[in-house]
Amino acid sequence: MQGLVIKSTGSWYLIRTPDGQDYDCRIKGKFRIKGIQTTNPIAVGDQVEFELEPNASTGVIFKLLDRKNYIIRKSINLSKQAQIIAANLDQAFLIVTLASPRTSLGFIDRFLATAEAYSIPAILIFNKLDLFSEEGLEILAEYKSIYEHIDYPCYEVSALEGTNIEQVQMLLKDKTTLFSGHSGVGKSSLINALLPGRDIKTGEVSQWSDKGQHTTTFAEMHTLPFGGYLIDTPGIRELGIFDIRPEELGHYFREMRDLMHECKFNNCRHINEPGCAVIRAVQEGEIEISRYESYLSIYHGNETRA
Repeated sequence: MQGLVIKSTGSWYLIRTPDGQDYDCRIKGKFRIKGIQTTNPIAVGDQVEFELEPNASTGVIFKLLDRKNYIIRKSINLSKQAQIIAANLDQAFLIVTLASPRTSLGFIDRFLATAEAYSIPAILIFNKLDLFSEEGLEILAEYKSIYEHIDYPCYEVSALEGTNIEQVQMLLKDKTTLFSGHSGVGKSSLINALLPGRDIKTGEVSQWSDKGQHTTTFAEMHTLPFGGYLIDTPGIRELGIFDIRPEELGHYFREMRDLMHECKFNNCRHINEPGCAVIRAVQEGEIEISRYESYLSIYHGNETRA
């Protein structure tokens, strides 16, 4: 039997077959010794083949079908392993808040670089518009100008008040979309606004730490009534870059990629080399300094938190 992985709960996976039947399945033991260097060899969005166990309603996954793409991050406690967040995506949304909790520019840039590396179109959704002061709206405009300048679509929404929800629905229609972001940015509230009646659990932001509390424990795929799928994921406190070599990193910053052929040296690191077109563009204000700082941080292997 063949099916789509719509939920992952660690050792068990919920598989939906083309006829709409759901089966709880586990992985066949050999899966873990095939050199897959991830903590989860199967992810939500994967297409798999499985067989039902004798005299049981549960199944065993024995084959993973080829992936179109996937998005991945370094495991928090296992530096040599990674976690596949989701697979077979048409696009990825990063839900951003400027406060309660704050999403840093560095975190945004790491997410965008990861999406670029795996050829997944990324969109920034700025949530909690209802909380913005005049000063907050100015900061929002600054954030948007950074990313719209390099052709990343940006949208402003309020999940609480339903502001611009229709715009997001149009973006989601007939596509498989990943929702990601820090805990507390309102992913679950936004999904509830998009899918009335689902009543996905939401949480409060901690008063003392300004960090969100995890309300989504496992990745899960939701069928959209207007066509497509939405993959909800647990909030990410930090986003470790995995499997991107330092010498490749510039290719995943769009504005740097466009200039790299102008550098004096073919193996330019864009750090302190003479005749570097990227450094010149930073000095002349053509490349945003925050983006260049993110590049340097990732290049030197620094981890970033919320």
